[in-house]
Amino acid sequence: MIGIIGAMRMEVEGFLSAMTEKREERSLGFTFTLGKLGGAPCAVVQCSPGKVNAGFCAGVLLERYHPELVISTGVSGGIGEGVRIGDLVVATGCVQHDYDTTALGEEKAAVQVWDRHILYLPVDEPASAVLARHAGAIYGGVHRGVIATGDVFVADPAKCESLKKEFGAISCEMETGAIAQVCCAAGTRFAGIRAISDNANDSGKVDFLTFARSSAEKVTALLVAALPDLERTAL
Repeated sequence: MIGIIGAMRMEVEGFLSAMTEKREERSLGFTFTLGKLGGAPCAVVQCSPGKVNAGFCAGVLLERYHPELVISTGVSGGIGEGVRIGDLVVATGCVQHDYDTTALGEEKAAVQVWDRHILYLPVDEPASAVLARHAGAIYGGVHRGVIATGDVFVADPAKCESLKKEFGAISCEMETGAIAQVCCAAGTRFAGIRAISDNANDSGKVDFLTFARSSAEKVTALLVAALPDLERTAL
């Protein structure tokens, strides 16, 4: 089984519409829709925005359904001149940019996973490569890079530049890093894919409201097409 997590309704509704043999189950306030997408068994869930919601949801998903692969999907802000609205980003790693224990002498943003401190939370490269390959075939290309996660909607060019400089981030949002941390702790394979809905700058809010739905639909179509190949990587 492959688990798919999106924060907002529009980030999961395309999957729900395309699923076959589907049924709903509720657990700890979350509604999980089980079924098949492109013949691949999946569990799709909306977590609601933010790191706590995302991490909590990922934990319930792992405990209840034991997926072989978890994918964080949806929309995000783009960082850097080359990352434009409508582009796709597949994570090479994830960082929680608002996690700061430097006062204790630790590296900024290096979250604790059991007895380790990890700055760049890992992704599963075979699954990520499948996503990137399908993005190239369907849309003509994809960006690979770090997704930065924090409990803030970034709409400040200076903050964007800071995320790029400190972490090499090409995208920012509010869930992927938390889901990656839970999967890392559990030893579950993880991938993150996002469609750019805004450029995380002064006009970010306006861009988001204008382009979020079309960007979500784009990444949904890509992921549905890739799922049969993703299932094979999970075997």
